[in-house]
Amino acid sequence: MLLWFDVLEKELELAIVVEVIGIDLGGTAIKLGRFAPDGSCRQSLTVETPQPATPAAVVAVMVDAIAQIDPENQTVAIGVGTPGPTDAAGRIAQVAINLAGWQNVPLADYLEAKTGKPTILANDANCAGLGEAWLGAGRRFQNLILLTLGTGVGGAIILDGKLFVGHQGAAGELGLITLNPDGPMCNSGNQGSLEQYASVTAIRRRTGKEPAELGALAQAGDISALTFWQEYGKDLGIGLSSLIYVLTPQAIIIGGGVSASFEFFLPAVTAEIEKRVIPTSRMGLEILPAELGNSAGMVGAAKLAWQKVN
Repeated sequence: MLLWFDVLEKELELAIVVEVIGIDLGGTAIKLGRFAPDGSCRQSLTVETPQPATPAAVVAVMVDAIAQIDPENQTVAIGVGTPGPTDAAGRIAQVAINLAGWQNVPLADYLEAKTGKPTILANDANCAGLGEAWLGAGRRFQNLILLTLGTGVGGAIILDGKLFVGHQGAAGELGLITLNPDGPMCNSGNQGSLEQYASVTAIRRRTGKEPAELGALAQAGDISALTFWQEYGKDLGIGLSSLIYVLTPQAIIIGGGVSASFEFFLPAVTAEIEKRVIPTSRMGLEILPAELGNSAGMVGAAKLAWQKVN
């Protein structure tokens, strides 16, 4: 026979919502959020990345921030997006761009030791892809790719609703595919990669202007800016054509700072894809702007954490 306080205790237990923590580790800021299973963010926090951003300093700041958004220690897992590649198991930050001394850092082990919570890592572009697939522009699709057009060009591949990272964890470097074999040298060692035509850095080199400036000029009807975005869209469409033939996604999500001018380059992208890709490989394909903005990495890291415990 259950007494009234036993019933109350059981109801209280059922009322406790299990949550996870998603962390987006950047060179200047660390964004954290506490997420419920439906993706609702119960609390978020942004803290400055310590300088120099050594592994020990970053872990200390992360642990303190985790305690702030989870004071009662009720979350069950942690996902972290890092600015660089991780190993296939999601345990080691192999390289972290703009962070001092990051070479094969066992970040998941460090955080688990400090917090007692299962932890998993993925690179920031992959986390952004997971975030868009879960709660953003890709939520209607099981097969999609995300392209982030920023300082560089990153990417993520979602197949059958799951992040594809390849057997060594390094799949999805979509910006490093060859666009022009005689083009500018890339930091990857490739020549004429898509990144050398579609990134913010490439736009500056090609025009001497910032993408936001070119977007504003195009909005005002400037012919040279509109012409540039048409040429940009053609290059991007050529690169995407190769990816479509390999992956035949249902959707391509375009994120990153350059996506603010999506409306100006989309027509040329679409025209180039229709010209180069046979209908059976692009049937039903949708090309969409990302929806989550700067929160995509944090949201995707939370999804990574849910996948860790489910």
